[in-house]
Amino acid sequence: MTELTAIYLIIMPDKFHYLKFILEAYDNLAILSSYDSKKGIVVVRFPDSMGKDLIDLLSFLAPALSSQYN
Repeated sequence: MTELTAIYLIIMPDKFHYLKFILEAYDNLAILSSYDSKKGIVVVRFPDSMGKDLIDLLSFLAPALSSQYN
């Protein structure tokens, strides 16, 4: 079984499903879980081999995940 690395992020609470939808579109990239839904804290678990791709994607999505208007 592959070991997964976990990172915690804070996003706008209403953006959870948006991020989950995008991550699910990439097979084997990451698993998204809610940690504290009211505060928008999420956990992203991913294999080390996908770390760079995930960080690149999250960097691109950051403005949309941190703004209620996107």
